Amino acid sequence: MAAPYVSDDSGKYIASTQRPDGSWRKQRKVKEGYVPQEEVPVYENKYVKFFKSKPSLPPGLCEADGTTGQAQPSKPDADASLSKTAKRNLKRKEKRKQEKGEREQVEETRQDLERVNISDTPVQKNVTSAHKNGSASSDNSAAEKAKKIKNLRKKLRQVEELQQKIDCGEIIQPSKEQLEKLARRKALEDEIEDLELDL
Repeated sequence: MAAPYVSDDSGKYIASTQRPDGSWRKQRKVKEGYVPQEEVPVYENKYVKFFKSKPSLPPGLCEADGTTGQAQPSKPDADASLSKTAKRNLKRKEKRKQEKGEREQVEETRQDLERVNISDTPVQKNVTSAHKNGSASSDNSAAEKAKKIKNLRKKLRQVEELQQKIDCGEIIQPSKEQLEKLARRKALEDEIEDLELDL
């Protein structure tokens, strides 16, 4: 609100004004060059001035070519004018609405589940699926047995290689562990045979 100035031969004055309660403010003398606080322009550094003077369109595109103003939604402008607190409050409101919608969905689902009747046929299906699971577990045990056979054959191969090294004379004095390994040969062969019969 600009104060009405009154010029006189003695200088410039702010005219007397009436307060809301009816009393009068006295007129005040104003020095030459005085600018009221409301009329002082807001300080802008050179970067702000540069970006304000910068055209909104990219180089080479004129306003007649495209309708850039209509393509942009008006919502970002509204968000840009809001303070941080107002933006935060908007986000909170949106989050509350979303949570409320989710709660309503959960409640509807719960009510739907209460209305559903459980019949005997699905239970029988579950029983048959349990039988299928049993066959799947037998497949798993067969795979485990095959794996064990493979490991036992590997150990047997190592025992045979050790025996060949001893026979050739590469190993003159076998250690205690090597002798134990050779002694386990018969047990390994028996175990492999048993597992192959189970398959």
